Amino acid sequence: MAKPMTKSQVVTHLAQKADLPKKQVSAVLEEMVNLATKECKSGGQFVIPGLGKAVKANRKARMGRNPQTGEPIKIPAKTVVKFRLAKAFKDAVVPPKKK
Repeated sequence: MAKPMTKSQVVTHLAQKADLPKKQVSAVLEEMVNLATKECKSGGQFVIPGLGKAVKANRKARMGRNPQTGEPIKIPAKTVVKFRLAKAFKDAVVPPKKK
């Protein structure tokens, strides 16, 4: 599998495509991250049209096992962030199988 793009590579690519300075593209990217964080904290989700949405979800408490000893342990409830991909994005990356 190929290495993922670094932030600077993403900024460079977007700057070239949009014919904008790298500083401006970097600022937009930073603001998008800040906005996503704020929206997930307050509203529970942040949508990026065509890509997917970040959703805040509550995970229930459950029983688990210590892999070394096999001893049962209680895993507490917690809040997590999940990213759900948009159907159009999934289908573009991995076309659906035909029946």
